Amino acid sequence: MLVAAAVCPCPPLLVPEVAAGAAPELDAARAGCTDALGVLAAARPDRLVVVGPADAAGPEIYPQGTPGSFRGFGVDFDVRLGPDTGAATLAAGSELPYGFAVGAWLLARTGWSHTPVEGVGVGEDLPAERCAAVGRELAGRAGRLALLVLGDASACRTLKAPGYLDERAAPFDAAAGRALGAADVTALAGLDVALARQLKVSGRAPWQVLAGAAGDTGLSGTLLYEDAPYGVGYVAAAWS
Repeated sequence: MLVAAAVCPCPPLLVPEVAAGAAPELDAARAGCTDALGVLAAARPDRLVVVGPADAAGPEIYPQGTPGSFRGFGVDFDVRLGPDTGAATLAAGSELPYGFAVGAWLLARTGWSHTPVEGVGVGEDLPAERCAAVGRELAGRAGRLALLVLGDASACRTLKAPGYLDERAAPFDAAAGRALGAADVTALAGLDVALARQLKVSGRAPWQVLAGAAGDTGLSGTLLYEDAPYGVGYVAAAWS
């Protein structure tokens, strides 16, 4: 049963070592993520699943202890998913995608040691119905489940955005932000998959996994941060 969720953006720039001199520009986003993770800890879950964007449709599984790094950004900085128990059996060459590496950094930054941790990656090609099914399967396992849901909104909010300016981006992001802040599972489940792909929304599939996991649990939501620095929409929220 899902008892709490934290929704966080996952740009590598969220990590101060990557952002370097620009780090203060995302201080408010980091604070929102910290508050969201505090809600997860307060819910006293039995297990935590990190759901985030993957290159393939997925779902792709990342066991606790899976390593990640930010070396691709010129930073000699490594992370691991959840507490490193040394017991994980990992496939050769297994490594976290950058979004999950950001999630691992968030967990380490807040000292997460409450529960076992697992990662589930879902990509833009995974249909909404399949995302919901993944969420229901996660929530249907025994025990109290918490989700850390990673993903960004559109990358098309300004002329200098990675996806250039698209006038549809701001309305899409506003609707997604309202749904995440209100824990509106119906609105999240109804997000337009094709439009999300066009707007380079990495959070669509993870958010729809969250909607499937929440179902009719009646969780309430709180919007903790919403902005579009660098022309990319970032949202942090907590469900409890």
